[in-house]
Amino acid sequence: MDQERLLQRIERFDIRRIAIIKPSAFGDIVQTLPLLPVLRERFSRADISWVINRRLSPLVADHPDLADWIGYERKGGWRQWQALLKQLSQRRFDLVLDLQGLLRSGLMTRATRAPIRIGLETAREGSHFACHGLLEDSGRFVPAHRRYWRVAQFLGLGNRRPEVTIPILPKDRDWADQILGKLGGHVVAIHAGARWETKRWPVEHFAAVAAHVVGQHRAALVLVGAGEEEPATAMLKDRILGLSPKARVLNLAGQTTLKQLAALLSSVSTLVTNDSGPMHLAAGLETPVVGLFTCTDPARSGPAPGRHALVQTQVDCAGSYHKRCPKRRLQHLACFSDLSPALACEGLDRLLSATGNPIKVGLSHVA
Repeated sequence: MDQERLLQRIERFDIRRIAIIKPSAFGDIVQTLPLLPVLRERFSRADISWVINRRLSPLVADHPDLADWIGYERKGGWRQWQALLKQLSQRRFDLVLDLQGLLRSGLMTRATRAPIRIGLETAREGSHFACHGLLEDSGRFVPAHRRYWRVAQFLGLGNRRPEVTIPILPKDRDWADQILGKLGGHVVAIHAGARWETKRWPVEHFAAVAAHVVGQHRAALVLVGAGEEEPATAMLKDRILGLSPKARVLNLAGQTTLKQLAALLSSVSTLVTNDSGPMHLAAGLETPVVGLFTCTDPARSGPAPGRHALVQTQVDCAGSYHKRCPKRRLQHLACFSDLSPALACEGLDRLLSATGNPIKVGLSHVA
């Protein structure tokens, strides 16, 4: 069904129940959040629900434009899966947006039996068969933040300013204030983790950047990451102290909830990070980001334009999205050495010395 007919169908229905099916991933959920106020404005009488991985649910919980969230367990058993599909069927949604575009989200979408089911052109694994139509200009080469915003444009609200709202509870704000207060007023956060091997810039590179932060900017450091990133982050702290014995460094990897992480990242001076969920969280909270891109492309996977420095390798396979390096021997993970700490420090210096004017986002080296 083409977009004009989809819009006509929307106009014919009294939309009262909407479901966003976007279970993961961390960064994609953050980039989808701006759609909530759009849907609230367009369908003022509707209740909006979000199907999301339970682990990531704090990103949407308590959002003022969301009625509720529906938990999904990727590794849940057959009974949990059946219960989820039954719940989706019983909720009698009028409009469903499948923004995941995979087999499992297609099955969820189909289970709703909603009269209007819309997806994106990135749909694969047969998930498009569950939708009445796919939005144009939403393919895989479209930057992710623009791809999700296609929903707003489709609904006639594309001129609205995208806004990321992460409701931070007072207790989490107080916790972050206490942490940062002990470190001092000028704190730089570092996230050295990533799920893919090819995204994980070396710990020794991060340590060199951290030493530069301490020596040139007299800033304290807070290290963040998920529980599985604790060993690498502990190693990073040791290397930082080896280079800068008097550095003020706090390792919080594996010790923060998502709400606490949001509170922390909303208050630091900047975040130095691989292409990851925390990068998008910080950018969504309008914290300047130094983003390091090895196997991914900042034009496709980076945050929306803002006061950021996105640094990209220049090897021939840059932006190839290989989860494992295709190169062998001396060329194995050559992108790591090509993207030097000096390039990251140059971007960081420009951010920390900026007076508030946006820094133009480039597609190679320092933005």
